[in-house]
Amino acid sequence: MVKANIILIGGGGHCNAVIDVIESEGKYSILGILDTNERKGETLLGYEIIGSDDDIEDIIKLCDTFHITIGHIKNNIQRISLFNSIKARGGKFPVIVASTAYVSKHAKLEEGTIIMHNAFVNSNVKIGANCILNTSSVIEHDSVIENHCHISTGAFVNGACILGESSFIGSNATLIEGISIGKNSLIGAGAVVIKNTEDNSRYAGNPAHSI
Repeated sequence: MVKANIILIGGGGHCNAVIDVIESEGKYSILGILDTNERKGETLLGYEIIGSDDDIEDIIKLCDTFHITIGHIKNNIQRISLFNSIKARGGKFPVIVASTAYVSKHAKLEEGTIIMHNAFVNSNVKIGANCILNTSSVIEHDSVIENHCHISTGAFVNGACILGESSFIGSNATLIEGISIGKNSLIGAGAVVIKNTEDNSRYAGNPAHSI
């Protein structure tokens, strides 16, 4: 099978994890990584940093397929900006699924989303664009994850939940069935969410409370 070429954007720790997922899936050949000009020539797991965001205009003429490997911890402003900028230039963002992940054939995943090792996506789930479903996260049936969200390692989103755009679910957090999380919200690691949250909210604890 001939592999399609892909460029990664962001050369930090999340990039290392994404490289492993891409290699496991076996669909793409990583041509290089974009980071800062100061890091040009460095390598991550054998792949070279070939330029910076400033080079996207030229690189897209050679390879129009990208994945954003900048993580979403404090905020995802840079991820969203890059995603929109590259799409406006005609760039493409494939869905990437680790070989060890399970994604139901009845689930729908939008462009630029990555499903990492041992993650589980059940039936009738809808996941928006440019999302990260991190290692061993679980999205149960009939849930909706809107654009630009990050579900951290080991987090559980139970059935029929709705996660608003640009939200972050911390490691090992749990959303009980039918919960709605407002846009641009943060759920802390280990939190157990038993009631709906508003937009731009921050919750932590068991049961989760506003912070």
